Amino acid sequence: MATNITWHEGLTREERNKYRGQQGLTIWLTGLSASGKSTIATALEQHLLHNGVAAYRLDGDNIRFGLNKDLGFSEKDRNENIRRIAEVSKLFADSSTVSITSFISPYRADRLLARELHTSVEPPIPFVEVFIDVPLEVAEARDPKGLYKKAREGVIKEFTGISAPYEAPENPELRIRTDQVSVEDAVQQIVLYLEKEGYVKLKALTQN
Repeated sequence: MATNITWHEGLTREERNKYRGQQGLTIWLTGLSASGKSTIATALEQHLLHNGVAAYRLDGDNIRFGLNKDLGFSEKDRNENIRRIAEVSKLFADSSTVSITSFISPYRADRLLARELHTSVEPPIPFVEVFIDVPLEVAEARDPKGLYKKAREGVIKEFTGISAPYEAPENPELRIRTDQVSVEDAVQQIVLYLEKEGYVKLKALTQN
């Protein structure tokens, strides 16, 4: 890190929360490819926005078209991929926005780093880890992008679940089996948790 820089204080998070009428937090969706992370994240973002909660989705594939286009899929690059997105998500949450991330994020250490970035500040920023859980054989049967097939053929190297590990969360705030519930039910589970914890307050918007 450069030594000729200075952190500039501005509004406190409490002040931003007051002006925006909500608090920020990060909802971190993790799971295998084809587990349903992006689908659930998209539906969750829409549901929150439709109910007056400012939310923004950060998607694993989309981020690699811009911010992280210089990264590959080696373990080192995956670590850096998650470090960057954790920092970005923290900025969104600090701005009193509900940040929704959908990344495979296969390593526990990287997810712990993301959590600690949020919880080590004062006051802590809520971090909700959601394990989008599905058996490998189900994810492989879905395979909407044909990635598992290519990984089995050796075309794609370092593919999570096939030739690279996925370390499942040990104590996530939520665990959702997408082979057992619908997208709508998954969103409802997340929203009910957020409301129970006092993180969001839905307010249906009127149509003009």
